[in-house]
Amino acid sequence: MQIIEVLDATLVSDFLEVNAIMNAHNPAYIRALDNEVNDVFDPQKNKNFKYGTAKRWVAKTDDGVLVGRIAAFTNDKYINKGTQFNTGGIGFFDCIDDQATANVLFDTAKKWFQEMGMEAMDGPINFGDRDKWWGLMVEGFDSEPMYGMSFNPSYYQSLFDQYGFKNYYNQYYYYMNVDDPLPERFPERYAKFNSKPGYEAKHIQLKDLEKYAGDFATVYNAAWAQHGEAKEITKEQVIKLFNKMKPIMDERVVWFAYYKEEPIAMFINIPDINQYFKYFNGQFGWLEKLRLLWMKFRGTNKRLTGLAFGVVPKYQALGIDSYLIYACGLKIQGKGWYDQYEMGWAGDWNPKMVNIYKSLGGKQSRRMVTYRFIFEDKYLFERHPEMDYK
Repeated sequence: MQIIEVLDATLVSDFLEVNAIMNAHNPAYIRALDNEVNDVFDPQKNKNFKYGTAKRWVAKTDDGVLVGRIAAFTNDKYINKGTQFNTGGIGFFDCIDDQATANVLFDTAKKWFQEMGMEAMDGPINFGDRDKWWGLMVEGFDSEPMYGMSFNPSYYQSLFDQYGFKNYYNQYYYYMNVDDPLPERFPERYAKFNSKPGYEAKHIQLKDLEKYAGDFATVYNAAWAQHGEAKEITKEQVIKLFNKMKPIMDERVVWFAYYKEEPIAMFINIPDINQYFKYFNGQFGWLEKLRLLWMKFRGTNKRLTGLAFGVVPKYQALGIDSYLIYACGLKIQGKGWYDQYEMGWAGDWNPKMVNIYKSLGGKQSRRMVTYRFIFEDKYLFERHPEMDYK
């Protein structure tokens, strides 16, 4: 067997193809866009190269058959609370059902990490934000993955376990039908806040994206970045993100709550663009873009996905979440625009978010695992600490 570092266009293509080969047996599989995977490894397009670096390898038999791949990342910004040692990340792991092959791939990443001064590796993760390709799927193989969701054969779990990786944390996804009735307290809280002066819930207007980008940054930085699990985001970064998303955004499902015109909560959802991309086989040229616009115009995508949810700490535990969600429900329920809603993942270290999903009546649809492997016994393995809401 050969382990070959990806350094030319042919190997870049091989790296992409391994994922399709390993998942070809599952009709639920949706291939990620080739250009989006390639962008992860492009220093001109991935800002994380400012803080680290990445390598990737493919595995082939001696007669040239593709049997695996892996990528490895170092990132100074990748810090988990409670971690006292340098930790790298592996991702884009694919492998035939053979432990020896998997071990060689893991060992290759480990050797490079040690040369780079790392003392542990987490994975599968992404060389970037946690909204894409994060975690190993261990439950939920029968339904099509949402955009950016990891998807892999079920035997991968054994490959990680047998090598010695340990469950660092679980990632839970929940789903519900869009027209499912919300719990009784939701309309009660909606009525309470709706009658109070100064409170307002409204969906965005695409023509005012810059204004809402600032609101997003305000809520995100207050609700998440201060907990040590995410870095602060700037309005300019959000503008760039929103402009990229604009062709597929539906302003009816992106909501903010305000008190005296100050943003205090957000409920950000988008149509699941995998329901478009599943027809494109990894390509996204002008023909695919035209087809996407046509499908959007016809309203063929009936699936919503949660992108971000947060409440400014001062307003948490007051029922603002119910107020905002119910306002969105009044807008979209019973209209036939969407059928199913699948929420973004919540780690088991974030029980408050898990409880919010459950409070909506959500049912668990999938479970992913982010694993950790510590290279030397001098460090004790501990699971990810529970989120501190103070």
